[in-house]
Amino acid sequence: MSKTTTEILTDALERASAAHGVYEAEVLGGVYDAQWPQWYADHMARALAEEGYRFTTD
Repeated sequence: MSKTTTEILTDALERASAAHGVYEAEVLGGVYDAQWPQWYADHMARALAEEGYRFTTD
């Protein structure tokens, strides 16, 4: 059974959240990352591409 778009994005967001928590703790030394939206977008784009997903326009 294939995943819905919502399921795919929810999974990607959950994985990005976990990875970003590690990034803030280990790379930024616990400092809040004000640039988190860009970080999430980059992480999700890479993760989705690695799984074979692409965003396209009609």
